[in-house]
Amino acid sequence: MQRPIDAALDELADEFELLGDWEERYRYVIELGKDLAPLTQAEHSDANKVRGCASQVWLVTEPQEDGTITFRGDSDAHIVSGLIAILLRLYSGRPAKDIVDFDAAAAMARLGLSEALSSQRSNGLKAMVARIQRDAAALAG
Repeated sequence: MQRPIDAALDELADEFELLGDWEERYRYVIELGKDLAPLTQAEHSDANKVRGCASQVWLVTEPQEDGTITFRGDSDAHIVSGLIAILLRLYSGRPAKDIVDFDAAAAMARLGLSEALSSQRSNGLKAMVARIQRDAAALAG
């Protein structure tokens, strides 16, 4: 049986496949970022800040009673907000074990993000994934 996190990746890959070139895909990523729920002023805190990103990035990790983890995020850069939206579609609402076990590098390669992003953006994306997986590992016990 396919895990929901893998199904979310399949869905994203299908959406990206429908888009032609990377210009269209960049526009789509930016559009995804516009749908992020805003964080409160208090959530734009140093504790929620993701280190290793060229842009300002904040991630909020919220463990749920059913064992899943909800993530919310924000950035001061449009493209990075879109990358956060992609990560939230993959990771938010999933069990900690699925998050920790998920091969994010392979997922980003499948979406074509690995080669389409600048090295700074790629490093930022890796930092966001590392933070999500580290928080999930801590909650997995």
